[in-house]
Amino acid sequence: MDSRPSPSVIAEGMNLAVRNAGRLLTDANTLIASGSFATAASLAALSIEESGKVALLRTVALATEDKALKTAWKEYRSHKSKNFAWLLPDLVKSGATTLDELYPLVDPESSHPTVLDQIKQAGFYTDLLTGNVWSYPSQAVTEELARSLVDRAASLLSTRSHTAREVELWVQHVGPTWRGSMDDMKKSVESWHLAMVREGLATEAAPTMRDFLFGPSKSEG
Repeated sequence: MDSRPSPSVIAEGMNLAVRNAGRLLTDANTLIASGSFATAASLAALSIEESGKVALLRTVALATEDKALKTAWKEYRSHKSKNFAWLLPDLVKSGATTLDELYPLVDPESSHPTVLDQIKQAGFYTDLLTGNVWSYPSQAVTEELARSLVDRAASLLSTRSHTAREVELWVQHVGPTWRGSMDDMKKSVESWHLAMVREGLATEAAPTMRDFLFGPSKSEG
């Protein structure tokens, strides 16, 4: 069974995931330049999955029981659990600015994690499809799709270094309300972010974290 890692180990894992996501994205761009679009798309999908590990490691940090820890590590190693955010650019482009408006990313009924996994497989492998039609990577993945996935991977790549103190504050503020009511968890995440800002580990952006979590109307009240 996987052990319960320390904050410093979790932070190291976050940074290594980000570094590897960047490496995969660099390789994908190289393949785009050479015209190898199918493999580029698959590597971009892998980069998205690596970026997704950061959020899943936050769940690992909050696991206080062996069963919860086992589940958290299982999600960490699940391809579909790691690629949920690949539609984020679409939602932002359509005007989503709050956490509630991003719900489709984590909707258990949504098929988008499966779709990305299928695209990744199509870029690597041949397969026999319905109607006895064979799928071949260079025919299954277009240049437009490959470039779109590379752009998505780039937009999801973290731009900052993660620290053990960040993880400690996450556990301290979010841990007590984890898996509780959504409103309580939102307040805890806001408290965590404020602590990060106070300690110089994060900056307040626009929209503010409070606007993102609760929406502008509530934050003004």
